[in-house]
Amino acid sequence: MTAQSLDTTVVVTGAAVLLPGADTVRALAEGPAVGGAPVEPAAHVGKKGLRYKDRATQLGYALTAAALRDAGLLGADEKDGLSVPATSVGVVASSNFGNLDTVTRALDTIREETVTATSPMDLPNASSNVIASSAAIRYGLRGPNLMVCNGETSGLDAVHWAATMIAAGRTERVLVLGVEPDNEVVRRLLGGGHAVDGGAALVLESGAAADDRSATVRAVLGAYRRGAGESVEGGRRWELPEHLGTASGAHGLLQVAAAVGLFDAGEPGPVQAVTGSRAGDARADLLLLAPRAA
Repeated sequence: MTAQSLDTTVVVTGAAVLLPGADTVRALAEGPAVGGAPVEPAAHVGKKGLRYKDRATQLGYALTAAALRDAGLLGADEKDGLSVPATSVGVVASSNFGNLDTVTRALDTIREETVTATSPMDLPNASSNVIASSAAIRYGLRGPNLMVCNGETSGLDAVHWAATMIAAGRTERVLVLGVEPDNEVVRRLLGGGHAVDGGAALVLESGAAADDRSATVRAVLGAYRRGAGESVEGGRRWELPEHLGTASGAHGLLQVAAAVGLFDAGEPGPVQAVTGSRAGDARADLLLLAPRAA
């Protein structure tokens, strides 16, 4: 499959990272500290609205707020709302383990008792799109909404789908979110390994929309490729430190966020993001260009 380029320039105007040992894109690019404290969502968005929400959704709230603020779309107080029309902001979220604990708990309850024993607070959170829909509801993002959970390439696929929405004129900007929680259920699935327990979020916009509001461009999306074979040409590769654990659906978003951190630090670019098996069909590549080099 050949590399794909968009007919419309799509740029990154906001980026946020929340991981144990790294809470900025610069810290991510330089290398998250070993033994960092777990992320506390309430410290970023307050306690209101977090009760009865799974860990992935809580992390998603915190990342969404941070990325929107970084892009200049949301003020310090969430009550002030967006600085752009709500219908102009879509959401694409990526997570493979997101609500696995909730689904497992509900199924265990149904198996051991009956469906009437399930918690009315749990069942709404068992939907596969709960992260994307919850972020949209909380922050009033009324554009297109999509959840991607298709394995290792999920994060970069989410970035690509968001960019495609923008290029197709479906929306002017998209909040792209990648998050994976770490809990007992996830660790069993990973055979004793652990997940990153955090993630990254980006704000993508059309070049025209970013120009209209005089937004700072942090990176420019280059060619994207999905499938087996050689990767898109050029670019330094940034690798996620092994001590952070499995990033899965957040991996692609973390790579793009790290590229933003490198560009912020003066890296001339380009930077290449790669997810999935480098030898197999389950592979995605995306080239990120520094704003001044695009």
